[in-house]
Amino acid sequence: MSYPEDLRRLVDEHLETIRFSHGAGPDGADTTGLDGAMRYSLLAGGKRIRPVLCLATAKAIGLRPEDLLGAAAALEMVHTYSLVHDDLPAMDDDDLRRGQPTSHVKYGEAIAILAGDGLFAEAIGALSAVPASPDRVLEAVALLSAATGVEGMVGGQYIDVSAQKLDAEGLRHLHSLKTGRLIRASVEVPLALGGLDQEGREPYWRFASLVGLLFQIVDDILDVTGSDEELGKPHGSDERHGKVTYVSLYGLDQARSLAAETYDQALAALAGAGGQTEDLKRIADYIYLRQQ
Repeated sequence: MSYPEDLRRLVDEHLETIRFSHGAGPDGADTTGLDGAMRYSLLAGGKRIRPVLCLATAKAIGLRPEDLLGAAAALEMVHTYSLVHDDLPAMDDDDLRRGQPTSHVKYGEAIAILAGDGLFAEAIGALSAVPASPDRVLEAVALLSAATGVEGMVGGQYIDVSAQKLDAEGLRHLHSLKTGRLIRASVEVPLALGGLDQEGREPYWRFASLVGLLFQIVDDILDVTGSDEELGKPHGSDERHGKVTYVSLYGLDQARSLAAETYDQALAALAGAGGQTEDLKRIADYIYLRQQ
């Protein structure tokens, strides 16, 4: 099965239409430079896994993907903000992202920080404007906020940069926050906007949690086996920073076995979900097969 390129095209076309600044004000003050920095990172390409997961989930539960483009964009804005900040010298200090110079290399650290801040704020606005009932939109905003905060992506990054000694369970918890929470939110948000009941959501939740884990295991494998050109960023970054990864903890062969086991579990969870889940399976296939 191929990746759902039709959904990715929808995402890319929508992102191209977004502008964050209306130009100079009556006093001559102008924020178009910040708009350019935000769009530089947001439009840098990639498979758009998080927004495509959002649209694929919408499709699975009978919603029109076009109606959730605001939610999909919000998820990609949050993801991009996290990359801009992760690449900063105070964090991972990386110079290459998605095959081009990182934001702080191109614009300087101060503008990169502001671009990340702006992307998160604009994400909340985009999600708040999705055409759905207020209670559903409120739940979706709360889910995205929680996935980003201390018990989500930011908390996971804190554990990562504070150089805590991690065993296998600690590593899994770290990545369930840093990587997994936003991937899970990419499925949770459309479920909330669609008003699916708790019982109906559970198989999707299990699938999303396992796909988030799978993504990180494969990412750790590729950090060792991939090239800069294939990854769009410097390979071996985790080793240079002395980070515990699934490869450093288990070895390459066992990490690959763990990826295969997690992939199988994700597909088993998806089999328990109702609806048109073919595109969700295609995304899981793509994430797993990246290492091949």
